[in-house]
Amino acid sequence: MAPPSPPTTLVEIFQQSVERYASRDLFGAKTAGGAWVWTTYAEFGDSVHRFRGGLASLGIGPGDCVAIVSNNRVEWAVSAYACYGLGAVFVPMYEAQSAAEWEYIVADCEAKALIVANGAALDKARGVLATVGSVQHVVVIDAGGLTDPGDSRTTTYAGLVDAGATAPSIQPAPGDLATLIYTSGTTANPKGVMLTHGNIASNVTAIHSVLRLDASDRSLAFLPWAHVFGQTAELHHLLSAGASMALCEGRDKILDNLAEIRPTLLFSVPAVFNTIFAAVQKQVASQPAVVRRLVAAALDVAARKRKGVVLRIHERAMLGLADRLVFAKVRARFGGRLRYTSAGGAALSREVAEFIDAVGIRVFEGYGLTETSPVVSTNYPGTRKIGTVGPPVPGVRVVIDPEGGHGSATGPQSPVEGEIVVYGPNVMKGYFKHPAETAAAFTADGGFRTGDMGCIDAEGFLSITGRIKEQYKLENGKYVVPTALEEQIKLSPFVANVMVYGDNRPHNVALIVANVPALRQWAGDGGGHTGALPAEVDRLLADDRVRALFRREIDKYGAGFKSFEAIRDFALIAEAFTTDNGMLTPKMSLKRRKAIDKYKAEIDRLYASNVRPSGARASAA
Repeated sequence: MAPPSPPTTLVEIFQQSVERYASRDLFGAKTAGGAWVWTTYAEFGDSVHRFRGGLASLGIGPGDCVAIVSNNRVEWAVSAYACYGLGAVFVPMYEAQSAAEWEYIVADCEAKALIVANGAALDKARGVLATVGSVQHVVVIDAGGLTDPGDSRTTTYAGLVDAGATAPSIQPAPGDLATLIYTSGTTANPKGVMLTHGNIASNVTAIHSVLRLDASDRSLAFLPWAHVFGQTAELHHLLSAGASMALCEGRDKILDNLAEIRPTLLFSVPAVFNTIFAAVQKQVASQPAVVRRLVAAALDVAARKRKGVVLRIHERAMLGLADRLVFAKVRARFGGRLRYTSAGGAALSREVAEFIDAVGIRVFEGYGLTETSPVVSTNYPGTRKIGTVGPPVPGVRVVIDPEGGHGSATGPQSPVEGEIVVYGPNVMKGYFKHPAETAAAFTADGGFRTGDMGCIDAEGFLSITGRIKEQYKLENGKYVVPTALEEQIKLSPFVANVMVYGDNRPHNVALIVANVPALRQWAGDGGGHTGALPAEVDRLLADDRVRALFRREIDKYGAGFKSFEAIRDFALIAEAFTTDNGMLTPKMSLKRRKAIDKYKAEIDRLYASNVRPSGARASAA
């Protein structure tokens, strides 16, 4: 018998999985008492069926937009698949977004219904409901403690599920719109990316072909499903494979939940690995010199092993000893059962990637965008090259346009650098209500211009070298891609966040958000200074010894920068970059223009003197 054809819609994925894996666990959620409770595929299917009927009773049908404001929860997934089965368009938003952003998105998509996570989200959305006339219904998921439902439009999730209404699932066409995912809008209002059932289903099939799962696989879901990476690579991918996922309690509980759930795979972003890396580096630094030398030597041996060098007996023994003393403990922090992790969303530092690999956790870095559903390329078992984002996934073709992004080749054997152009069934339908921007995003032959710079080596591995919109030119004509520099500097345990700047300036400077708790601990631990440092944050950041510390950290983690990329001066910032103050997008990307505008005076001050600051590295003109 021929194997079944790959599903072409999200409705097919749902129906096939609920039928095939009915008795298996799908979602795990932690109760207030501390126990993990699991929902099976069959139970999930029943909830989707009943909520689909509830939405239909409200008049939701094909083409209607249903917006949701919620973090990951079982009801989020139920709502999504209920909408798909009605032919409705699902529009996810983050709880962390501002009410103004919710209002813009709900108005732009003309949502007919709005689903909110709880009473707090409902209160925050009052202004939206007062101004956006398209919203006919509001559904509150967790209505406990809700005292003011607002108006007659408001109902509860449980009420719709329990109403007993029925509505058969439609079978949408692959080209039908499944979701609108609004881009983060780092420089302007977000745009709705139109992704079809076929876009997402094709990407799930492509991921399956390289990252194979089985029913025993389990993940800890902490990436937001409102973002396309968490939604496609984790939610739809795992559900389609019969695997299970536990819903993380929160970012501050990731390590605790990893130890409890003991996942076999993990979909993550570099920040998680950076945190582990920094913690282990700190732990190793506190060990006796003999242990520090052992770990350093073991990392060198692991690098040789990764290159295919046959290890000698004493090298294998050294690696084994380091594993027992340090590396096994790192694996244990991830639960001790990881087969592999898949990293995306931002660039993973090569230093961190090689360290994680050395401790025995395989990290497969990939690349994608909201507009590509999202996966364009990825490393995978048997096909991996650290420092790249792997080859394109099956069905996807990548072309490098040297005319975009100031492309160049640095030597006769160097791959050509330029803008990454993507072709494939995963490429979006377009930007909602933005025909001109849609047209500008595509080449004449239908390729999507990503706005990212990269190159492809002779073996077909793609490397990302920067973002065209974020790169800038120094006065000397050299182009700088700040994101790669920022990710490297953020490896310092004293740096919470950083923005590198130098647009049309003689050299680079940086705004650094200090990790104040780490800095205070350093100040009280005798970190190479004499005397007590002031406790107040402002005075602490102004202290010459603190500035000298950050100068050393910048030079240490920026040692690999090209001479023109060097950070000549910096300002220490006490206020964190957050979504609440508008400095970060919900997916934690820096709103660069916002930071430049807010700290313009500080930036100008850094350039006010042409004298090279004490301790700064020289920068070539």
